[in-house]
Amino acid sequence: MTPLAVPGPPEQGETRRGRWLRRLVRPGTALLSGAVLFLSFPPRPLWWLAPLAFALLGRTLRGRRPRAGFGLGFLTGLGFLLPLLVWTGEEVGPGPWLALVAVESLFVAATGLGVALVTRLPAWPLWAAAVWVLGEGLRARVPFGGFPWGKIAFGQADGVFLPLSAVGGTPVLGFAVALCGFGLYEAVRVARQRRTTGRLPRGPLAAAALSVLVPVTGAAAALPLVSTAPEDGTATVAAIQGNVPRLGLDFNAQRRAVLDNHARRTEQLAADVAAGEVARPDFVLWPENSSDLDPYRNPDARAVIDRAVQAVGVPTVVGAVLTPETGRLRNTLVQWEPGRGPVATYDKRHVQPFGEYIPMRSVVRLFNEDVDRVSRDFGPGTKVGVFDLAGTRVGLATCYEAAFDWAVRDTVTHGARLISVPSNNATFGRTEMTYQQLAMDRVRAVEHSRTVVVPVTSGVSAIILPDGTVVRQSRLFTPDALVAEVPLRSSLTPATRLGVLPEAALAAVALGGLGWAAVSVRAARRGRAAPNE
Repeated sequence: MTPLAVPGPPEQGETRRGRWLRRLVRPGTALLSGAVLFLSFPPRPLWWLAPLAFALLGRTLRGRRPRAGFGLGFLTGLGFLLPLLVWTGEEVGPGPWLALVAVESLFVAATGLGVALVTRLPAWPLWAAAVWVLGEGLRARVPFGGFPWGKIAFGQADGVFLPLSAVGGTPVLGFAVALCGFGLYEAVRVARQRRTTGRLPRGPLAAAALSVLVPVTGAAAALPLVSTAPEDGTATVAAIQGNVPRLGLDFNAQRRAVLDNHARRTEQLAADVAAGEVARPDFVLWPENSSDLDPYRNPDARAVIDRAVQAVGVPTVVGAVLTPETGRLRNTLVQWEPGRGPVATYDKRHVQPFGEYIPMRSVVRLFNEDVDRVSRDFGPGTKVGVFDLAGTRVGLATCYEAAFDWAVRDTVTHGARLISVPSNNATFGRTEMTYQQLAMDRVRAVEHSRTVVVPVTSGVSAIILPDGTVVRQSRLFTPDALVAEVPLRSSLTPATRLGVLPEAALAAVALGGLGWAAVSVRAARRGRAAPNE
């Protein structure tokens, strides 16, 4: 009897299917690592997912060729940035959102190429984490001044690594998270080798364990840098959230209504103070775009602001759009004194590309006609913003500027005892954008050991202590006045003193590792080619 046999074609079909499934494992893991990284960001308090995301990324990239690392890194970028930045298309459709994600994912792709290359080195988690910081640094600078949104540090406002931001700023904080994640994967990988080889390589296992333990230990050692103790007394501050009549891009068409809302809420605060219901503030902070009517050119707007400031009786910072006869518009913060009017101004130094000005307008118009909603570009200021408000030196970083390390640090090195980040998130509705930005402000508070006050037109407004704790917070699209007594501090953290040096040092480590890996690859190729010569 002839024995039964399984037909050949189904066997081959199963083999092909298995091969394709194996080929999909790494791309799927790359997408998953990006998605897990997104889930670690606010408003979810799941900061601990970030190291797991880097462990998955290490699993994906270790030992891969640079070209494969580029493609896998691009998939990681898509998995991370597509959901993280969905708010950028809230009012203008998916085109700008997808274009931004594609461009930013190329930076993650280049980082993936670098990480894949350095995984061939001893103690590779160290080199890989430094390469990640290098990639973030480039993304924060180019093109058009960079786009730092999504830096790993900004997802760690609730995490155990947060004190490291006071040591070396966002680069050191991000490095610690990446190092821990890569080290976690390497520790598991090395431990699993014992099952197949019966040996446990002590050197690689020690390096992997240190990659996990050093960031955790360093964060614990940095805890004394995090303090809320007053060094220069206290100040009672008020943040006004007046709200906007409608959501969307056309909120700017409601300029008078927005101004009236903020004036009205300030006058209500004055009444509450007179009634003894809240403490009298030393100064009041309005948000960005709280007066899109130029008070220097519009007597009605000036009268509304002046009446509100007179009612509350203390210095008030007003966010205004200044419209000179010629030249570019100015996104300006105005120090308004009762009985004196405007006495000082700060022009936003880092204006937002494609939001406040349109680079390559004629080219961009071919893809999206919404660019002409920005009919007149804003221009950047040049001076650091620090106002003296009733004896308190307050540093100013307007909205988008909070994402940039230099824009916040400059105010502290110029003497700020407290930081204000007036913002306008009305364009982005009820998306996660406002919570992502609030997390940035919490990281900045710890980085520079300063109270940070965030007045927002439509929310979420907040008052944040120097340890990152939110002591007052508003609800979205709800008028409010947040009042709190907060500590004033003048000491400088190591991060503030060192400035860009920690990032430069990590970039040097990354470049050294990439150079070493490139030389090693070239030597290996020559070695393989030599017998055939």
